[in-house]
Amino acid sequence: MSKYLLIFGLLLVCLSHTLQAQDRQYIPDTVLINGDTLLMLGDSLFVEEPVKEIFWKTGGNYNLNIQQVTLSNWAAGGASTFAMNSGLTLFANYKKDNKVWDTQLTVSLGFNRQDDRDFKTRKTNDNFTFVSNYGRELSEFFYLSTQLDARTQLLAGYKFSRPAGSDVEIRTKISDLLSPGYVQSSTGLNYRKTYKDKSKLSVILSPFTGRFTIVLDDSLSRAGAFGVVPGENVRAEAGVSVAASVTDVQLMKNVTWKSDINLFSNYEVFGNMVVNFKSVIRMQVNKFISTRIETVLIYDEEVFIKQDDGTSRQAVQLQNLINFGISLDF
Repeated sequence: MSKYLLIFGLLLVCLSHTLQAQDRQYIPDTVLINGDTLLMLGDSLFVEEPVKEIFWKTGGNYNLNIQQVTLSNWAAGGASTFAMNSGLTLFANYKKDNKVWDTQLTVSLGFNRQDDRDFKTRKTNDNFTFVSNYGRELSEFFYLSTQLDARTQLLAGYKFSRPAGSDVEIRTKISDLLSPGYVQSSTGLNYRKTYKDKSKLSVILSPFTGRFTIVLDDSLSRAGAFGVVPGENVRAEAGVSVAASVTDVQLMKNVTWKSDINLFSNYEVFGNMVVNFKSVIRMQVNKFISTRIETVLIYDEEVFIKQDDGTSRQAVQLQNLINFGISLDF
């Protein structure tokens, strides 16, 4: 009997040690070396690395759209055509403490070719826009900001016409690289807000704005194109400006909208506005294919548009593009 009691006692002792081992808590030792936290557990050493802050956010988008029509002995008539439109957008945004710096570059270029005309290849789209905004936070939504806005085109632009009684088409040069070019520098109060759906709103009111119109082409400069004094290459203006933009607005699933408008009024003729407006609606089919509807509206009373009857007058400039093709985000 005593033999069995001894075995039973040994089993109880083993069981109690097992339970104590299960309940035992291992508290690691903590060591600080040059600001790094080291956790020691037994003979093991764990290094807790600090979270690396990211101040820059960069990326962009490239889109390419191509259309081709080839006709041969086509009884219904028509002409073979080829059209291409492409665009590149790059951005670099910086945020640290109470400082923000947003920069964006947009370049677009398009042309079409039609075999049955004298000048077969013609430009359909040509825009170069660079916008950089630096601001310091005053409160949760308000910043004191300075913005640089530069706009021009890359290739020469022409007006095509056919003189009365002539079978030959002619072209007249009406614009070129930095002819015109617009550089606008403004300082003022910037309201910025990011919403829960990640859409963004920015409005800048600047009573201190300098605007420079550049015409480097000598023939256009001598003609006083784009409001410069004939023979001069630069026209400087001082005035007030309002710039507003919305980005990443979700209209519906896979459909986003972004838009920006820039208004400028010269103090000498206060109230006459220079208007630059752009809207882009993007409908994403999948990761690589999308449809884009782009609308650009420009009005400048110093720009006179040559009409088909040979006269020139002030007019609203309107460009509308509907593109379906490749779209790559990076």
